Amino acid sequence: MNNLYNLLDAKGIIERLEKLTVDAKRQWGTMTVSQMLAHCNVSLETAMGLNFPKRKLIGLIFGKLIKLKFLNKKPMVKNSITEDMYVTSSDKFEFEEERERAIELVNAFYENGPEKCTNHPHSYFGKLTPYEWAVLKWKHYDHHLRQFGA
Repeated sequence: MNNLYNLLDAKGIIERLEKLTVDAKRQWGTMTVSQMLAHCNVSLETAMGLNFPKRKLIGLIFGKLIKLKFLNKKPMVKNSITEDMYVTSSDKFEFEEERERAIELVNAFYENGPEKCTNHPHSYFGKLTPYEWAVLKWKHYDHHLRQFGA
């Protein structure tokens, strides 16, 4: 499966980020392109151990089942659940800044490798291996880049 520890997959996401424009129109959802980038960035920071969202009750109950749905070969479905700390409804995000940050984070995640991936449990899915984090984050970027036609 595609994942951000695979060089070609990481480069593919970066190329798509580079092609993204400030005036890209969303195909679904409510976020602007700048909000989407900020959303993806804070989410990847979680996988890198830079922030630590709390476990959700629904995740404690249904996490393993939900995890299987998100870690399969199918693309993420539109309007999937979003962790509260990843909701980016503010207009304060600047496109170029967030896109540069996204490229830097994808590069850093790849370069850091599995050894530097977080051990902190995912708020919904619980414990993830570094490979599972890499698959999930690739799918997350893919989902949102498709949302904006990239």
